[in-house]
Amino acid sequence: MSASEEDAQLARYSFQRKLDEIAAAKGRATELISLYVPPGKQISDVMGYLRNEYAQSSNIKSRTTRKNVMWAIESLMGRVRAFKEPPAHGVAFFVGSKAVGADKSEPVTFIVEPPEPLNTYLYRCDSTFFLDPLAGMVHEPELWGLIVVDRAEVTLGWLRGKRVEVVRNKQSLVPSKHGRGGQSAHRFERMIEHAAHEFFVKVAEMAGETFLPKKDVLKGILLGGPGATKEFFFREGFLHYELQQKVVEPLFDTGYTDEYGLRELVEKATQTLHGLELTEEKRLVQRLLAEIRKADQGLAAYGPVGVQQALDAGAVATLLLSDGLRRRQVTFSCSACGKTFGRTVSDEEVDRVLDGPCPACGARSLSETSSEDYVEGLFRKAVASGAAVRLVSTESEEGEMLAKAFGGVGALLRYPLAAASS
Repeated sequence: MSASEEDAQLARYSFQRKLDEIAAAKGRATELISLYVPPGKQISDVMGYLRNEYAQSSNIKSRTTRKNVMWAIESLMGRVRAFKEPPAHGVAFFVGSKAVGADKSEPVTFIVEPPEPLNTYLYRCDSTFFLDPLAGMVHEPELWGLIVVDRAEVTLGWLRGKRVEVVRNKQSLVPSKHGRGGQSAHRFERMIEHAAHEFFVKVAEMAGETFLPKKDVLKGILLGGPGATKEFFFREGFLHYELQQKVVEPLFDTGYTDEYGLRELVEKATQTLHGLELTEEKRLVQRLLAEIRKADQGLAAYGPVGVQQALDAGAVATLLLSDGLRRRQVTFSCSACGKTFGRTVSDEEVDRVLDGPCPACGARSLSETSSEDYVEGLFRKAVASGAAVRLVSTESEEGEMLAKAFGGVGALLRYPLAAASS
């Protein structure tokens, strides 16, 4: 994986992480304001709109809600005023008071410059932040069409990044082989061939309906099936010419033409499509498991402790990180004894640590002194040491195993490291 691809991985992760953080904020009432400013929008027009909303908010009946909304608009105007013009892709503001329990709230502010241009100007006040325009920008890098076909059945699907999705399945009415002889055998054979032709025409129509609307973003089409039927279907040009050009050659042999056949097709495509993300992730995690199973644990480290030891020793060749990890590396300090300590915790766990006793002296006087996203921290440390990094999706079986069995982190090593076990 090139440096630019690794940067793109981290950028996608960081963007999704930010959206998750924003989505977690909930207001007790309609106290959270979302503002989307597209490129080219006049800041003076935005300020005029906000001043009008501020005046209207004075009519809110609830005293607490009115106070929080007016504060949010005031804060928002201050943030917007800092921009002479919107950035190249526009900018989104999320400001308000989120509920923190016990009938209390605290102010929150997020400013997001999206990876793609915003195409709408939008202001919304609600109990949650409105994220739909940004959520649509979290793209999987590749989209592939899948077809497995024989004379009896066809199944169409998508390989959307790392996820296999069944779209359509259809059984044919083509008669099976027969034992008739003489003149009737030739007539029956013609009937079979006609039925097969009609079925292939229908398959092509289904493929057109499924794949042509996405042809501009479709990376390619993987075509497979048992026997020679797939070659006949492709060679005779049943597919729409734009889809025909996207079929990856050679075609792939599969034993099935149902949902399992689609998954078999993706597996068979591994060697031809070496860089395909799903198969590459599966290969890396399977290699990690093979190394772990070795008597001496081989060239592998797993779990937060083992991987951290391997990174500190500079022994990591490839770092595997679950993109479902949502944790922070936080440093806490105690004002009573002056001790500091670090913990890898979720956002919810931070408050529990702060409310708990100091592990050194037992005093309840802890404060948070520094914080870094756990995945981003490991990512940067690995790249600095010359290691490759792969973010593994939890949507694949191997990715789910990495997340659940190994704490979301694993590493393939350059050399054996006895201390690199969790």
